[in-house]
Amino acid sequence: MMSSLKIGWVGMGRMGYPMAERLVDAGFDTYVWNRTRSKAEPLAAKGATLVDTPRDLAGVDVLGTMVSTGKDVEQVYFGENGVLSGDRTPKIFLDCSSISSEHSAEIRARLTERGADLIASPVSGNGKCVKAGKLSAVASGPKAAFDKVEPVISAIAANGASYVGEGELARFCKIAHNVFLGVVTQNLAEITILAEKAGVPRAAFLDFMNNSVMGSVYTRYKTNAFVNLDWTTTFTPELLRKDLDLGLGSGRNLGVPMPVTAATREALQAHFGAATLKEDPEAYLQMDFAALLETVALASGLELKSEETPYPTGLELPQAAE
Repeated sequence: MMSSLKIGWVGMGRMGYPMAERLVDAGFDTYVWNRTRSKAEPLAAKGATLVDTPRDLAGVDVLGTMVSTGKDVEQVYFGENGVLSGDRTPKIFLDCSSISSEHSAEIRARLTERGADLIASPVSGNGKCVKAGKLSAVASGPKAAFDKVEPVISAIAANGASYVGEGELARFCKIAHNVFLGVVTQNLAEITILAEKAGVPRAAFLDFMNNSVMGSVYTRYKTNAFVNLDWTTTFTPELLRKDLDLGLGSGRNLGVPMPVTAATREALQAHFGAATLKEDPEAYLQMDFAALLETVALASGLELKSEETPYPTGLELPQAAE
C-alpha cells in the first residue's frame, strides 16, 4: 500500500519499533525520532527517514507516539525541541501509549489550542503480536480525524481498530482491558496450580484449556511462560498493579462495584511480598507479571520446576516455521 500521508513516529521500545516497522513496510512515508538514535537506524535501512529532534517532525501530517508515560508524551509534544516548539503543527496526533484519561485530556486541550486533533489509540498485545499481525487497537477522539488516520492504525494493528467515541473513552477501554488481563492471569495461575497439585502436568492442562471454549489468543500465548517458567518481560507486576488501581478508582468514581478486580489486586500485592524471598527482589519484580504463578504455588506449598516443554505461542512468524 502507498499513501500520501507523511507520518512522524516517536518511540522505539519493545512495542514502538515493530509498530513503526509496520508503517514503513506498508509504504507510508515515515519519519522517525528516538532518543537513542541507534535503535531507529535499522528502520532507515528499510526506507524510513531519521530526524535529529522531535521538532523536525513538525511538518508531518500525522504524528504517532508509543512511549512509556504521559510525561513522555508531553515532553515529545511540548518540551524543548519538542514537535510543537516551533511554528508548524501536525494536523493529527496519534498516541498509542497507555496514559491516564486525565493526562490525555490535558494534552488534548493544549493540542486543540494549536489547531490539532488528538486520537487516543492504545493497543492490545505485545511486540510479538505486532510482528505477527495480531495487534488490535481502540480509538477515541474526533470522528473525522479518526477516519483520516484509520488506515495508519490498521497498518499497525492488523486485527483492527475499534472507534469508541469522543474524548478519552479509549483510555477507559484500555484500563478495562488491563483489568481483565490481571483477573484472567491470576485465575489462570490458580487453576493451573490446582490441576498440577492434583497431578496434571501444566503443559497438558493448559493445552486442554487453550483448545476449549475458554481458550484465547492470550492464554495460548502465556502457556509457554507458565509451562517453562519463562519470565521474559512483556509487562511488569508494577504496571499491572497501577492499572488495577486505575480500574478500581474508575469504579469508585462511576459507582460500579468491582469485587473480582479488588480480590485480584490484593492477590497481586502478595506477589510483591513473595518477591522479598528472592535473592534480588527488585530484579525479580522487573520480570514478567506471569511470575505470579510462583506466588500462587508458594501459597499452595508447591515447588515449581520447568517442564522443559516448548509450547507454540500462536504468534510465530511464518518464516520461523521454515
